[in-house]
Amino acid sequence: MKGAAEIVLESCTHYLNENGQKTPLNDDVKQKFLNIITTYASQSLRTISFAYRDLKPNEGGADHNNIGEGDYLYDVEKGGYTLISIIGIKDVIRPEVPGAIAQCHKAGITVRMVTGDNLITAKAIARECNILNDELLNKQDSVMEGPAFYERMGGIICHNCKKMSPCDCDRNSVKEGVKNLEAFKALHKNLVVLARSRPEDKYLLVTGLRELGDVVAVTGDGTNDAPALKKADVGFAMGITGTEIAKHAADIIIMDDNFASIVKACNWGRNVYDNIRKFLQFQITVSLVALFTAFIGSVVLQDSPLQAIQLLWVNLIIDSLAALALATEPPTIRQLERPPQGRDEYIISRKMLK
Repeated sequence: MKGAAEIVLESCTHYLNENGQKTPLNDDVKQKFLNIITTYASQSLRTISFAYRDLKPNEGGADHNNIGEGDYLYDVEKGGYTLISIIGIKDVIRPEVPGAIAQCHKAGITVRMVTGDNLITAKAIARECNILNDELLNKQDSVMEGPAFYERMGGIICHNCKKMSPCDCDRNSVKEGVKNLEAFKALHKNLVVLARSRPEDKYLLVTGLRELGDVVAVTGDGTNDAPALKKADVGFAMGITGTEIAKHAADIIIMDDNFASIVKACNWGRNVYDNIRKFLQFQITVSLVALFTAFIGSVVLQDSPLQAIQLLWVNLIIDSLAALALATEPPTIRQLERPPQGRDEYIISRKMLK
């Protein structure tokens, strides 16, 4: 068995000493191992334990997959293991990531880290990436573990039948939501790191954020990330390390697996939106002026001051070239220094109308 260091350690009754001999695991030695795990985690190392157990035929079921209701460990995983080793893996952070996350904060984007790492490792990595700072760390519920978060929120319910999801309703008509929405409203403003998270914890977070009206983008690379990628408004899958299931569930595939590319995608998205607005404002202004001039001229002079060929010249030649120039402007860094547009905001704003 391999997995989360402290959880695997709990299932161990023996360990292999420096001579490779099987030795009983007492409380003092276990505390020594826990201290090693904490030391690794505080250095932003991901800790994994390896252990083994000799199984008898049909122990824990024919396929060793018997599991109790509400348990996250199979029966054969609950004890009798011998600890082989504890390893620490360094997931090197790319140098451009902290700057990209700082740029997200300027752009009004809240970055949340959902990870399977333990609490200490998650905190260390989040601080290294600029996701977590001293101010956020001192706020209540800024860092939580997935199971505790899920328990406080009460899980996901179907608003149609008021039963826990998944329910018996038609999948096309199911409207999912957080059971304890008031608790989610109070918590989600401060929550930035979710450690020891499971797929259902990530899915619950995305569901709750969307229920509150937020526009949610989710990144993921594994098969377990597929439900959250599908549920989000925009799903980003990793092009290099991502599984095929994750790629199929996502809307955008990041070819270089780099967080900075997500910031570029945000910048280009805002740029396209701004260019459409410029195009519309220019075209509507010119068209309204031409129509207004033709109408007033027809009423006052009994004849339009603009002939048909002149209107065609304005619309086809002058307008089209100028509008295309506006529509093809490249993105600038200034577009990431303003809050994002709301989900229900009109593309023609009040300022544009004026």
